[in-house]
Amino acid sequence: MTGRVLISGYYGFGNLGDEALLEVIVGQLRRDFPAASIEVLSATPQRTAADYRVDATPRWDWRAVRSAIGRSDVVLSGGGGLLQSGTSLRSLLYYASIVREAIRTGRKAMIFAQSIGPLDFWGRWVVKGFCKGLDRATVRDQRSLRLLEELLPKVPVERTADPVFLYDRPAVRADLAADGLGPESGAYAVISVRKIASFRDAIPVLARAVDRLAEHNVRAAFLPLGGAADAALSTDVIRACSSAPVLLPECTLEKAAAIFQGARVAIGMRLHALVLAARFAVPFLAVPYDPKVTALCEDLGYPLQPLWIPGKPRPSGDAIDQLVDRLVSERDGLAAQLSQRLPVVQAAAERNFEVLGELLGDE
Repeated sequence: MTGRVLISGYYGFGNLGDEALLEVIVGQLRRDFPAASIEVLSATPQRTAADYRVDATPRWDWRAVRSAIGRSDVVLSGGGGLLQSGTSLRSLLYYASIVREAIRTGRKAMIFAQSIGPLDFWGRWVVKGFCKGLDRATVRDQRSLRLLEELLPKVPVERTADPVFLYDRPAVRADLAADGLGPESGAYAVISVRKIASFRDAIPVLARAVDRLAEHNVRAAFLPLGGAADAALSTDVIRACSSAPVLLPECTLEKAAAIFQGARVAIGMRLHALVLAARFAVPFLAVPYDPKVTALCEDLGYPLQPLWIPGKPRPSGDAIDQLVDRLVSERDGLAAQLSQRLPVVQAAAERNFEVLGELLGDE
């Protein structure tokens, strides 16, 4: 394929999970379609262009976006959780409008490695109307598959997996001693939080879990994958702890991967914190703030129940302690189970690019 691929997603905002998605997608496209040109819609196009060696267009300039769609051969909507009304209807309209414009102008269009939903009445109406005529779709979980098949019955939809499962291990282990995470510092846990409406309720749950880890001589290191906002929320939890967790500085994706790779266990709210943990066979406790996090745990066949489900009553202190105790005591078995599952989800992640190849092969 010698054409042009346009990628639409939540790129250029400094969120390490989404940047990991973009890095893997661009890398796989270059591997599978070396003659193709790649363009990305980004909030910071100059930075995106420099970081990934792609063409980049400002995502808020609709005239520029329409031009980018017009010069593309195929438009990828994804990866990530773009088609959902949980954030806002405005966000959904933005991403769905890009798909609609691609279809309207006769470009091939594909929903790529997305989680679909949650969708309210108007959200379902938007996806059903704006995405009619889509060529192909791949989704990250069974729930999304069922929803998209219901809304777009004529579109071929396949269940795959998140492309970040294909993220390469760092070639050289990063020196984490300066962050207090070197071999001489002992075992540590990576903690990843994010903003949710009920985060105030999450603070005592997370603090109790962190303090229980400390009783097992596992230090907690908060890693702000979402930048300053995550760092501020992490600080709120740290202040509620009786132990002494650390807040790590914002870092590159490569260093974040190295931090996960060296961790004993993890506790994660952000989806890609859990994907990276699973990628490196690091057992975790999830806080599923969104159905996509629950779906990930189901796809992994992960046996440990969530630490807490936002919107549900908070677990008792004893229940939290028991779950953390299991995470630590069953750590090796859980890691082996994740390692065994990894080739399956990686093959599913590869399928995203195979489907794209089939779509391009129709030309």
